[in-house]
Amino acid sequence: MSSDQPITPGSLAAWKIAIRPHTLWLAAVPVAVAAALVFAFQHTLHWPTLVLALLCAIMLQVITNLQNDVGYTDRGAETGARVGFPRATQNGWLTARQIRAALMICVGITVLLGLPLVIWHGWIILALGVLSIIAAILYMAGFRPIAFTPWGEIAVFVFFGMVAVNGTVYLLTHSLPWYVWPVACAIGLLAAAVLLVNNYRDIEHDKNTGRRTLPVALGLSGARFCYAAMIFLPFILLGTLTAFSPWFLLPMLALPFAWRTWQAFNTTAPGLAFNDVLLRTVRLEALYGGLFVVAGVLAGTVII
Repeated sequence: MSSDQPITPGSLAAWKIAIRPHTLWLAAVPVAVAAALVFAFQHTLHWPTLVLALLCAIMLQVITNLQNDVGYTDRGAETGARVGFPRATQNGWLTARQIRAALMICVGITVLLGLPLVIWHGWIILALGVLSIIAAILYMAGFRPIAFTPWGEIAVFVFFGMVAVNGTVYLLTHSLPWYVWPVACAIGLLAAAVLLVNNYRDIEHDKNTGRRTLPVALGLSGARFCYAAMIFLPFILLGTLTAFSPWFLLPMLALPFAWRTWQAFNTTAPGLAFNDVLLRTVRLEALYGGLFVVAGVLAGTVII
């Protein structure tokens, strides 16, 4: 949604801008992929645990998005020159007080959803949950927010890949086999690619507002190299699972889309048009993850 569309302050449309539903895939895909991997090897799932894990992951993404919206405005990081998606507080559609109240509510909901997981699965889940909430808030809060450093993509890789995938597998199995790690890396790389596109698009704005993001630190050519690695390495990592079942090659069907997305990244100048590349990268992770889920289900039910 563009900022030139009429938005009523406090409306559902305003909250939609702050929550950014198009990014919730980033939270859902790791959990779904982890569940498919468990099903492929164990042929069963503990559905109450899976549903609660999925809801907690989505709530963490909502917390991150709300904090980003109010955090940028509080720090005066919006100069009017940014070409990304609009922010509700910066445009006056929601107040900082409204966003902070929503943040407290979302944290409370996340804690309530996670409580049964802690009771069922132990203190490790409590530790992961607390760290995830802190990371979601600190991305755009604190003395030196993660979003103002080159470490944003690494934080996304860790929490949307290693923590989300490995944590879900541990929840469902109380174990962490070696073959989970390459899958966690693959999903984490794709999630990090989304943030890299976001920061690449705003590279000039970020330079002028004191944000030293990864593209600012690496420059345009370095950022392009990182993006290529982030979207193509996940296909190479699939090879670690083909020894178990050829079904795990199914996500390779997303490779042509990855190639077209890479071409769009290279031929689109940083700026407003880059929002389309951002959405394409989100869809790439969703496509890769969706195909992996299908592969996991087939690997767990169909022997070939």
